[in-house]
Amino acid sequence: MKSVLENLAGVDPVHARLFAMRGLTTAEELDYSLARLAPVSALENIDEAARLVIAKRDDRITVVGDFDVDGATSTALVLRCLREFGFKDVEYLVPNRFEYGYGLTPEIVEVAARRSPQLLITVDNGVSSIAGVARANELGIPVLVTDHHLPGNELPAAAVIVNPNLVGSQFPSRNLAGVGVAFYLMARVGRMLEDAGQRGAAKVPARYLDLVALGTVADVVPLDHNNRVLVQQGLMRMRGGQAVPGIEALLKQSGRSLSRCVSADLGFAVGPRINAAGRLEDISIGIECLLTDSADTANEYARILNQINGERRDIEATMREQAFRYVDTLGEQRWPSCVCVYDSSWHQGVVGLIAARVKERCHRPVIAFAREDEHRLKGSGRSIAGVHIRDLLEAISTVKPDLIEKFGGHAMAAGLTIAESALDEFKRVAAQQMLRLYPGADFSGAIVTDGALPQSALNLGFARSLRDAGPWGSAFPEPMWSGDFDVVEQRTVGENHLKLRVRSADGGSIVDAIAFNQAGPVYRGMVQLAYTLDVNEFRGVENPQLVVEQITPLRGSSA
Repeated sequence: MKSVLENLAGVDPVHARLFAMRGLTTAEELDYSLARLAPVSALENIDEAARLVIAKRDDRITVVGDFDVDGATSTALVLRCLREFGFKDVEYLVPNRFEYGYGLTPEIVEVAARRSPQLLITVDNGVSSIAGVARANELGIPVLVTDHHLPGNELPAAAVIVNPNLVGSQFPSRNLAGVGVAFYLMARVGRMLEDAGQRGAAKVPARYLDLVALGTVADVVPLDHNNRVLVQQGLMRMRGGQAVPGIEALLKQSGRSLSRCVSADLGFAVGPRINAAGRLEDISIGIECLLTDSADTANEYARILNQINGERRDIEATMREQAFRYVDTLGEQRWPSCVCVYDSSWHQGVVGLIAARVKERCHRPVIAFAREDEHRLKGSGRSIAGVHIRDLLEAISTVKPDLIEKFGGHAMAAGLTIAESALDEFKRVAAQQMLRLYPGADFSGAIVTDGALPQSALNLGFARSLRDAGPWGSAFPEPMWSGDFDVVEQRTVGENHLKLRVRSADGGSIVDAIAFNQAGPVYRGMVQLAYTLDVNEFRGVENPQLVVEQITPLRGSSA
């Protein structure tokens, strides 16, 4: 640690220790200028892909996206860039998740073919679309796949595949989100057009780094240095008033400040509103919000998305209560190593959120299922640190080849389809393979913190310095602190949130705190808090605020 801290000389000592604990070794890793991006030319197949796109600039191009924020931002980015490059006939198509399912399926190819495109570009999907690409080839439509999901044993017969996770890839950042891959493609297209004499083309993609930041944060990909560059550059555009109108409208709709926007605002405010459209209705509403250049139109789309998100919260609350009741009835001692929950009434667009909530309660991988059709279940899984859930599904599929009809995903999230009749066997095999692959998995739910903060650090200046030291996110977590506090006041606010006023055991001033979704217990006396230190703005006034992750009553106190 000492040599690392010496390499971080010149950095605030508290920040230097935080960065060292997150794996940084040199001050250069805190340089988030665009010049520090991994070279565009280092991404395999990027030149071939860019040449294919440019060759079709006078033809109809259809972008086939995905129904989440990463897919929506990828779609909007490619359309905005191509149109600004001067491509005359560019459109998009996103499968309705309830009608066509995920990715470039043969059915969605048939829909696209009615418009006679001369090129299909997939964004945030396609690497597992074997049958869909085959159907496009039969119809004489070339397919360019851009994706970041882990490939299976077989690749689609696409004209070109751009994916940093292809076997043998030497690209230095395999953690790119789908929108990151799309950005790299557009950057290469812009550079080639500039080299061919189209002045200004190379600068176009960087104007949409706000879209890249949003998709990267919302998809919860690890924020390695390359992704932190992309996110920080996007946040800087937002703070400078250069965001697309849709992002500005969604921040405004959620009560967040554009000029002080941080990655958490994207992940917890903007992202869920766009995702809600894909979960319940049609992600096209979100895409159109990101595509429009009209502030009035963007505000109207943001209002609709906010309304849909409210409906999503209501549906999720009912499903969450049912899921919690099920696992609580089982009892903690009987929780399997991989928890599977299902109810025939559940909404398949919300099961991923239920898996995440149950994971937080049970501290182990969770797969939530909903009915896809009369015979099949659609599952969505969320994992814990140290357990790669897609690898778990692959292991299940290897020992029981007919058990899973299809699956895909990342280390922390995955989706799958099984027959409803296979659910009981799936539960059994999932638990077996979980124990085989991860015998030492940590199911304790223990929160790892960065230690205690002295009372003197619980101030606005230090809170601001932590906020500005980001971007924080997956694999580069916002600092989490622990400490003992006396509860001075508490009340329930909003739907289920606990508002506290606390004083450090060291004494000093009273500080505000908020514990989201933790209303219920009444705390008296001293408690131990695990928390992040945030800046809360109310009516134009900023104050430090503890955002509480966990509350533990101390001996002699009560809850």
